[in-house]
Amino acid sequence: MRKKLIIRNVLLMFVLCSLFFVSVISAEDATEQADVSLYERLGGVYAIASVVDELIDRLEVNDVLNANPILDKARTEVPKAGIKFRLTAMLCQATGGPEVYHGRSMKESHSHLNISNAEWDEMVKVFSKLLNDFKVPEKEQGELFALIGPTKADIVTKK
Repeated sequence: MRKKLIIRNVLLMFVLCSLFFVSVISAEDATEQADVSLYERLGGVYAIASVVDELIDRLEVNDVLNANPILDKARTEVPKAGIKFRLTAMLCQATGGPEVYHGRSMKESHSHLNISNAEWDEMVKVFSKLLNDFKVPEKEQGELFALIGPTKADIVTKK
């Protein structure tokens, strides 16, 4: 009987210790995940560049955006590869990556394009669909839009 009691107590201690270590490991994982930047959670520069590449391609053929003659003309004057490069660097920097954006401010680069609220909304719609197509989790999408949202005041100039 005493032997059974000792075995039961040893098993109970083993289970309690296991639960303790699992909870410690889970807490460490949660802390480490909280420290992971949006840049890393999005997959880094190559994943961000892939999304930007597709975004610019989709925006370039968008009928709502091409209805703005100034915006449509700007697309033919500025090399698409350059826009993709700059936007990738900007998003990487904004999400906590090591890349550095060296381009002009949003206000400076968009002020002459006469972009309307409807055109901004269309860009957001296209970007949102693209993020869903790339299966970007909702949390990361929300963080991206929180970063992009404040730029609207510098980009939308048409009253």
